[in-house]
Order: sequence, then C-alpha cells, then structure tokens
Amino acid sequence: MLDRAIWLLDCFRPEGGKRRLSDLAARTGLAKSTTHRLAADLVRLGLLERVGREYQLGGLLFDLGGLVPRRQDLREVALPFLQDLYEATRETVHLGIREDWSVVYLERMHGHEKLPLPSRVGGALPLSCTGVGKALLAFSPGEVTEELLAGPLPRLTPNSVTDPVRLRAMLGQARLAGLAYEEQEAVLGVNCVASPVFAADGTVAAAVSVAVPVARWNPAQLGAAVRTAALGLTRALR
Repeated sequence: MLDRAIWLLDCFRPEGGKRRLSDLAARTGLAKSTTHRLAADLVRLGLLERVGREYQLGGLLFDLGGLVPRRQDLREVALPFLQDLYEATRETVHLGIREDWSVVYLERMHGHEKLPLPSRVGGALPLSCTGVGKALLAFSPGEVTEELLAGPLPRLTPNSVTDPVRLRAMLGQARLAGLAYEEQEAVLGVNCVASPVFAADGTVAAAVSVAVPVARWNPAQLGAAVRTAALGLTRALR
C-alpha cells in the first residue's frame, strides 16, 4: 500500500499542478476504484488536496519537505550569499542540488520582473538542460557523468544540448573555469550562468546561478558575481 501511495504522489512530477482521477489511474496502472480509495486516504492524511474533481499535492508535503535537514541547513547558510548575489545583479538567482539525473531547486529569488522559467522551489529539471545542472554535473563523480552521457539526453527547447560529445566538452570547460553556461536550453529567451559550491570534504554540494533575459546577457560580469557568491558559500560550508 505504501508503494502504491508513492506511485500516486509521483504522478505529480515534474511540474506539480492538478490531476484528474482518471489521469492518476492511467499513470499508476492501478484500477480506478483502487486509485479512488488511495487518493481519499491521502486527502484524509493531508498528503493530497481535492479541488473539485481534481487532486493536487497537499500542504503537509510542503511542510515536511522544508524540514529535510540537508536541504534546510544548506538553504539557511546560503541565503545571505543568494541575497548578495541578487542585490549585485538584480536578476533571478537559483540554488540547486543534484538528485540522480536532475537538479532540485532549494531557493529561487526574483524581483518584480519574474522570468517565465520552468524552475521552482522543490521542483526538478534535467541536469544537462540547466546552468545549475551543468555546474553540478561537471564536478560530480566520473561515473555519474559517464552514465548520463551514455543515455539519451533530454530536450526542453531546440537549444538543449543532446549531443554527448558537445556536452562533454562543455563540462570540461566548466571544470576549468568554475562556471557553467546555459543559453536558452531550459526556456527560450533566457540564459544562465552557474558556479559550483563545495562541501568541507571537497565534494560538490550545490550550485548557484543567475538567469537573465537574452537582451541583458553579459556572461563576464554575471559570471564574476556568481563565482564570488559560490566561493563565499563554499567557505561558509567549510
């Protein structure tokens, strides 16, 4: 039963939103009657909420997610550096960590001009399609990189890098420069520059980034600001 509950909750990946009962049944492969009983139990427990004839993730999941020690501690340490980075650039700032083949966003800051980005706090995007993801991937263990490069690479926009040879070269450049770039690969019209953050044991713990409209793309200036924030957070973690 617990496995089935997880299957049901996992149906809301990657963008969240609302799902009809028939959608949940189709995605899980469960009978509609079983899905209905399971969804009702999850609503009762606060893990799902019912909105008319549709379901959405419940507030209890948000509350519990914010209590995960590794994420909570990292986010709290990072906030002053993210705020400094936002003040220096006045652009959208991200903090993300790697989970399997995805970057999970722990924080996102933006001003009054909110960019149409697919990123959201708690949400996940493919490593290879984002600046944060590339910065994480470039400094991840070699076997992680090789396994990802061996499989088909996802495409979010026509600019997403799906050629493993090209992606390998980009990761090599990121390792040399300490900066990873993404140009309209997650969403058209927006570029991003990111830098890795390292834990006390030298492993990559997270990455920070700045995302900007193409019209305001200044990689040298933005890269310096992002690198400064990442180095400051690395020192704080150590």
